[in-house]
Amino acid sequence: MSEKIIHAYLQGAIHDGTYNKLHKTFRFTQSNQEWLKMIQKYLEKVGKKAWIYKEGKSRAVYALETTAKFLNLKFNPNKLSSKDEKIAYARGYFDSEGGIPKDTKQCFYIQLSQKNKNELVKLKNILESLGIKCGKIHIPSIRVDPNYYRFFISRNSHQEFVNMIGSWHARKNKIFKLRMKI
Repeated sequence: MSEKIIHAYLQGAIHDGTYNKLHKTFRFTQSNQEWLKMIQKYLEKVGKKAWIYKEGKSRAVYALETTAKFLNLKFNPNKLSSKDEKIAYARGYFDSEGGIPKDTKQCFYIQLSQKNKNELVKLKNILESLGIKCGKIHIPSIRVDPNYYRFFISRNSHQEFVNMIGSWHARKNKIFKLRMKI
């Protein structure tokens, strides 16, 4: 896997991350360490260090921190030059901010959500440029959070999304394999 693909994936994934100005580190958090270990491995492949630790004694939350300077919360995905980079960016974004039902009895859907509507617009444009049909960006509940946006992947593009974008997040990939024919 090329450095450009890893960078694009991590730029997509950082949408769920935070930046600590004091320590100059980017931080990802998860309840499961598996995805964080994968991110750590990709950072090492591009020559960057990262460390994982448990947050607090009683919380089931783990954090990965890195000083990788190529990460940028204001990264513009419109500057990605290749189809493979766009796919990697969308995959990273989905792995951090995407949702699919865990319960196999629930109707299957693929959603992407974010508080930053402009970032969602850019992602939606990338997906549509790859031929994946998407629904409208909307606010799920103005009462719960008027600044939270999402869109769904159209049902007739589910298979295409899974085949093209997929997931490197172990839990999400397992659900795709269980629910879709990949």
